[in-house]
Amino acid sequence: MKIVVIVQARMTSTRLPGKVLCEVMGKPLLEYQIERLRQVTQADELIIATTTNDTDQPIIELCKRLGVAYYRGPEEDVLSRYYEAAAQFGADVVVRVTSDCPLIDPGVMDEVISLYINNYEKYDYVSNTLERTYPRGLDTEVFSMAALEKACREAREKPEREHVTLFMYRRPEQFRLANSSNAIDYSQHRWTLDTPEDFQFIKLILQELYPLNSRFTWMELIGLLNEHPEWVQINAAVKQKEL
Repeated sequence: MKIVVIVQARMTSTRLPGKVLCEVMGKPLLEYQIERLRQVTQADELIIATTTNDTDQPIIELCKRLGVAYYRGPEEDVLSRYYEAAAQFGADVVVRVTSDCPLIDPGVMDEVISLYINNYEKYDYVSNTLERTYPRGLDTEVFSMAALEKACREAREKPEREHVTLFMYRRPEQFRLANSSNAIDYSQHRWTLDTPEDFQFIKLILQELYPLNSRFTWMELIGLLNEHPEWVQINAAVKQKEL
């Protein structure tokens, strides 16, 4: 089975435009994320799925500079963008990640992928988000190409076209679902990128951890926050956008 990580990325974020290319220590956040995604051992290929908009050309230029495969598709119909990208690159299994997770942990991703691979005859969709126990920002979803094709063919509602997997996990009677959970609940943490406050928080983390160990783990980040509990307050008031 060919396992393909597909990252959706665009420049036209509403709350923090251009967020994926915001720089920390002279490097765009998407580049940090690509570095981390390249450490995932269970994946065969990495693709950045962006839009056909001219505004997203800087993302393409970054991909070219880093030698990362990319696909350009519809901006609003992200489900189609994912399906087309997965089909073009011959994916059997799709790992969905969003570009607002620059601190994503490759070890956590490997655990979610392994849960799917070891049970591929039992499950159509596996994630660590059906029941959150990991910090928001480590979100990983794994599903079959057949499940993606079915969703792309049958989804009609606008939210189900904008949010790639919504059609799947809303229908447990059609898709066999499983959750990858952590023994301790850390879901109160917010490590995702959507607002200036989020960027301020992520910038602090990278400046502190990256120069010492570019491959820092999520538990090392937890340890850092235990030393600096005040940092958690930087984006604690940010509300996640509703679907």
